[in-house]
Order: sequence, then C-alpha cells, then structure tokens
Amino acid sequence: MFDMKEILDAVASGQLKPEDAAGRIRTLLRESGSFAEMGHTKLDLQRRARRGVAEAVYCAGKTPMQALEIAARLDADGQNVLCTRVSAEMAVHMLASRPDFIYNAVARIIYKRNEAMGAPRGLILVLTAGTSDIPVAEEAALSAEMMGDRVERVFDVGVAGIHRLFGAAGELMRQARVIIVAAGMEGALPSVVAGLVGVPVIATPTSAGYGASFGGVTALLAMLTSCSGGVAVVNIDNGFGAALLAHLINQPAQDNSPEQD
Repeated sequence: MFDMKEILDAVASGQLKPEDAAGRIRTLLRESGSFAEMGHTKLDLQRRARRGVAEAVYCAGKTPMQALEIAARLDADGQNVLCTRVSAEMAVHMLASRPDFIYNAVARIIYKRNEAMGAPRGLILVLTAGTSDIPVAEEAALSAEMMGDRVERVFDVGVAGIHRLFGAAGELMRQARVIIVAAGMEGALPSVVAGLVGVPVIATPTSAGYGASFGGVTALLAMLTSCSGGVAVVNIDNGFGAALLAHLINQPAQDNSPEQD
C-alpha cells in the first residue's frame, strides 16, 4: 500500500490523478487508522505526516509500562522516539527492556533516532541564565536536535555577569536564526538578548529561584512583560515546547509567490 509521501510524489510527477490520490488517501487513513488504540493511549501516528515531527511522549504521570509501550509502538512505526520527563527510576525500567533506547539524565529524555536528518537548517542557539536552568535548556536542545535542527548551547551567561554573554555567545547570537533563552530568578536574560539580535527569541521561564520567584511565576510574568520586541514565551520549565516553536521558525523559507510564465 502507498504511504502518504508516495501518493503526493505520484501526483506531483503526473503519474496519479488528484481524484485517484484522494481515494488512496482515504484508504490509507482507513486501513492505517489516524491513531493507534492502545487502551491507555490513543497514539497519534499521523502527526509526523501532518506537522513534520512525530508525537513526543510526556512521561510524567504515566507508568513505566505505559511509557514503554508507547515508545515501542512509535519505534515499530519507524518514527523517532522522544520521551520527555522520564525519571531515573522509569529510565531503568524502560532501558532494561529496550537497551537500544538512550537516556539523557540531565534532560530527562529517552530517545531513539529512526529518521534520517533532513537538509541542514539555520542555527538554534540555546542559552541559560544559570547552571540551574540547564535541565530545561537541555530538554529544549535535545528535542530540537531530534527534530532535525542544528543546535548550539551556551550555559550560565545571566545578567549577574552580563559580560559572559558577549564573550561566550556573541558570535553565535549573530549566526542564529532563533534563540531559546532559559532563565529562572527574575527572568531578565531574554529581554537583554532580544534587545541585541534581529531574530525571534523564545523565552523559557524555569522554576529555579528562591521563594519570591514562586516556582517560576516571577520569571514567566517578567518575560510576558518584556519591553524588548520579538519575544515569545512558553510555559514554566517547558523546554520541549520551546524546541518545537524554534523548530517551526527554523524551517527553510518557502517561495509562495505565483509562478511566472
């Protein structure tokens, strides 16, 4: 049976009429299902075709067996496996059954790459204000790499010693197409970065900080009220969400202008 890409390629090459392609697509969806029913989970196997990246598995709140079954189903379908918020205990259980999976303890991610990397894209730069922000930043960086992006990391360049930003990341900020900035405490670094560059900045508040940081709420509100333009804000500790937004921004530009005769 044809897969979606083969159907579209056949239409583009003139080998298949659009009306015939529509019938094959309906058959494909009917026979393959738009999702896999697993009892505890309805796994979206069509997300890769719709959005360009496979479904990621958020493992917090799942049992190790549920997470393992979902990851194994994605792997069997030939899609990339990306499981976020995997505790050390859950990782031991999953890796005992699947030693081909890889665990990054800092990012709390289990992953396996099944899909070939696409054409090189622009650079995603991941910055942190402090060392305590690295777990969230590493979740973002590794997730973006699994989506096929080129990523550079620079950690601990916060406003308490802003000279570190210029010394360690100045050239990379000029090269980047999009910048992810993870910061806790008062969350000031994204505003500073956005005032220096001409590319989108994805502000990622973290829960790092003392009592008045309110578990990242202070950083979140500071980022939402940034006076620097071009700042998008994701939720507290949401490294994966920052990565997906950066990935979408980082897609190669497409020419949508009308064809000329």
